[in-house]
Amino acid sequence: MFRSRAGVVAGAMLLATSLAMTACSGSGSDSDEGSDAKTLTLWHYEGPTSAMGVAWNKAIELFKAKHPGVEVKFEEKSFEQIQQNAQMILNSDSAPDILEYNKGNATAGLLSKQGLLTDLSDEASKRGWDKKLSSSLATTAKYDEDGIMGSGKTYGIPNYGEFVEVYYNQDMFKKYNLQVPTTLDDFTKVMDAFKAKGITPLSVGGAEYPAQQIFYELALSKADRSWVNDYQLYKNKVDFHDAQLTYGAQTFADWVSKGYIAKNSAGIKAEDMGVAWEQGKFPIMISGSWWYGRFASEVKNFQWGTFLFPGNKLHPGSSGNLWVVPEKSKAKSLAYDFIDITMQPEVQNLLGNSGGLPIAADPAAITDPKNKELIETFNKVSSEDGLAFYPDWPAPGYYDVMVGGVQSLINGSKTPAAFLDEVAKPYNENLADLGK
Repeated sequence: MFRSRAGVVAGAMLLATSLAMTACSGSGSDSDEGSDAKTLTLWHYEGPTSAMGVAWNKAIELFKAKHPGVEVKFEEKSFEQIQQNAQMILNSDSAPDILEYNKGNATAGLLSKQGLLTDLSDEASKRGWDKKLSSSLATTAKYDEDGIMGSGKTYGIPNYGEFVEVYYNQDMFKKYNLQVPTTLDDFTKVMDAFKAKGITPLSVGGAEYPAQQIFYELALSKADRSWVNDYQLYKNKVDFHDAQLTYGAQTFADWVSKGYIAKNSAGIKAEDMGVAWEQGKFPIMISGSWWYGRFASEVKNFQWGTFLFPGNKLHPGSSGNLWVVPEKSKAKSLAYDFIDITMQPEVQNLLGNSGGLPIAADPAAITDPKNKELIETFNKVSSEDGLAFYPDWPAPGYYDVMVGGVQSLINGSKTPAAFLDEVAKPYNENLADLGK
């Protein structure tokens, strides 16, 4: 799920221009199900060197071989473009036939509730996709009539998993005689040791998703599964000043004041965060497995490794993003065929050998020791019911709320208590809209 992110405003302008041009040129005359379609328009936001980008390029190649008369129009969009404009896109005649889309109540759930996504339940059963998804991975594929994940109809198909972990520069740890921490206290001591040497420990992207995932990791250090179900699935009301969220907000603010997180990181995007860590400017980065394949191919100047957030039994993570088929797709049967190809062993094994987390690979076919380690770690987290989804999932528009809120913690414009009040408001308003 590496997210190639452009600026929101620029992305919106580019996408609006694209929509206008497509609307003027017409969208073709394919039938509703696409049985006679000659074009498959496909969007995703994975970088070409990421594990998913490599695997899906292979899937496109295999699709073309299987459908020699069909043109594949692939467009790489930025995560922000799709995040900001999905409703407009999918409610227009310019909708692609298939696209990668973020999972969760606020994204795929919202679009399913609005009738913008095709129900894939029958196809999932017929093609055996449902049998390849464990119960934890299937949570994000199904949405009820309110757009709440975990039950109802299947509106998207994931073909990989993902989770947040800690990337670290082994050479820098060795230089300062530091060990991999196993507790949060140990982790704090490691960061103190780097600060004592004048080194900011964490590479952080506060302008996009990464910073809020650190806040969530800290909250999860005090949480259990029932707390996650309350927050994510609305099982019970959430007190935004409870021990978990208060600890997460206060500790995050403390990390800023102690210099573990640079104050200028409020304006840093995810891409710049990752590049800075690749360049050895920071010893530690807390982010997702979607970076793994890219780092494996691009980091040449130092040895690196990963470890789970110390002491946590719960971690941000889930299935990967979903392949969804817009209700207005004019090549649905081709879209189903493409999804099927991404679930086949050749693509799944390539995904695993490229640093991704396939859901249906042959373990014996994963040859790289580092990739095996990643998959084993994910399988351990998943088997122990340790996937806690993401902090921005519960409510529509919550991603921007979380980004802005955590930025306020970084730049000190809000206290932890004020931040929690800010993020509580839209969450509770969404509950009211749902009659909960």
